[in-house]
Amino acid sequence: MSEPLYNVLFLCTGNSARSIMAEAVLKRLSHGRFAAFSAGSHATGVVHPLALQALERMKLPTTGFRSKNWDEFAGAGAPPLHFVFTVCDKAAGEVCPVWPGQPITAHWGVEDPAAVVGSDEVRQAAFTTALRTLTRRIELFLNLPLEKLDNLALKERLSAIGRE
Repeated sequence: MSEPLYNVLFLCTGNSARSIMAEAVLKRLSHGRFAAFSAGSHATGVVHPLALQALERMKLPTTGFRSKNWDEFAGAGAPPLHFVFTVCDKAAGEVCPVWPGQPITAHWGVEDPAAVVGSDEVRQAAFTTALRTLTRRIELFLNLPLEKLDNLALKERLSAIGRE
């Protein structure tokens, strides 16, 4: 019997860096068990170049990503979502659309690397730090026994990942 495919949406305000990086990491590490998506409440329409550079440094895919509004995942024809993770504090505080599939949600706030001011090295380091944080959280998520946890226990475990 094959394992179920879970749909995961990563949310941020601009969908230009953190949510894009999380999407890339989950696509690579999930080995086809998860379909990863990202969106923003106020999408910038542009993927941040330093996010793509950070992905490239970690040997992760850098093509096919685009900054998009979360409305794409709330309307007719959107994939039913199993999990929705906010990766920025601003998006976590916003009123989200009603997601198809009644997903389990959790907040995994990560400092915004795009907001860091400084030299190129300082800015690149901020993106690398954000990517490493997201990677670690996604690794923890992928190791959860999803089929063995009820929704309440799963919600608590997912929330705990965001606090690490």
